[in-house]
Amino acid sequence: MNQLSERLNRLSPSETLAMSQKSNELKAQGVDVINLSVGEPDFNTPDHIKEAAKKAIDNNFSYYSPVPGYATLRNAIVTKLKKENNLDFTESQILCSNGAKQSVCNTIMALINAGDEVIIPAPYWVSYPEMVKLADGTPTIIRAGIEQNFKITAEQLEEAITPKTKAFILCSPSNPTGAVYSQSELARLADVLAKYPQIITIADEIYEHINYIGKHQSIAQFNIIKDRVVVVNGVSKAYAMTGWRLGFIAAPEWIVKACNKLQGQYTSGPCSISQKAAEAAYRGTQEPVEKMRQAFERRRDLIVELAKKIPGLEVNIPEGAFYIFPKCDSYFGKSDGNRKINNAGDLAIYLLEKGHVACVGGGAFGAPECIRMSYATSDENIIEAMHRIKEALADLK
Repeated sequence: MNQLSERLNRLSPSETLAMSQKSNELKAQGVDVINLSVGEPDFNTPDHIKEAAKKAIDNNFSYYSPVPGYATLRNAIVTKLKKENNLDFTESQILCSNGAKQSVCNTIMALINAGDEVIIPAPYWVSYPEMVKLADGTPTIIRAGIEQNFKITAEQLEEAITPKTKAFILCSPSNPTGAVYSQSELARLADVLAKYPQIITIADEIYEHINYIGKHQSIAQFNIIKDRVVVVNGVSKAYAMTGWRLGFIAAPEWIVKACNKLQGQYTSGPCSISQKAAEAAYRGTQEPVEKMRQAFERRRDLIVELAKKIPGLEVNIPEGAFYIFPKCDSYFGKSDGNRKINNAGDLAIYLLEKGHVACVGGGAFGAPECIRMSYATSDENIIEAMHRIKEALADLK
């Protein structure tokens, strides 16, 4: 007898985490698996950030923090937003949470009512539609394929808006595609959104610093919509701090107050030690961030070059983040004699079992014709993984 809530039964499990688990199970059996399924930097947290955390422990930052986070951290974020993004916020417009994932979910849960529509460009991060469903909202998906570099147009956005549209989620640089919206592209989207005052834009900028085309552009820079934009960011990707679980929103005060009320009832403030570490990340040297970015750019160039040599994969050049998202539907319907590939999910399982490389099928991201590969791993792993993928795919006839 299923006594689980309808809310939970509507939810899909995370395919990215599922593939990571399958890869770990094979590894535990002694299989040499190269994991390209996880969106996680393979670098260690910079030393000055770790030292700040140790100091915080010694200084007894071991008590409950304020629900929105320490004022010192929120002020460090205010300074960062002004210095790096030329965005003006105050301490009361910042709320820190247990990772940017909670920041996104807080915002959706605080804004969306049953039946409200939330526009989500596809390919999308796996959790966006699920979070909307959790809030009893309706995801409205706009598809943008590889032929348009996985970026929606202003015309597509306007066509998707209805009287029920309450929010728009934009991720740039993008997970899973690495697409980055330019200032002019964002300006055109902002012009459309300005016509619809009921729409809140949730701008997920967690990959901000992993950018290969110059300065990051935020949709919050446009005054015509700034009072209806929630900027989401955090320390996970830029500072190699995924396990520290520290994200934030910068938003109109009424939204911050609502999320503060929500967070106060189900997690309270984020980890005190992580907050002091994040403060050091934002106030300290940014040199490690740039070193990691350069390494990711070199790896991007390497994996794109190798992927383009694999027959049947269509690859574009990602401009940010650390993923490639090749179109792989030319392999659908093929077989190695034992198993038939019907979709990208089948292909991902095939590559794991036959090639011992973990990837994630694009269906989880709203793009069933593609497959996601993370290059947040060593050059040696990338070279070997692409060699294995090429050999495994060659057996499909």
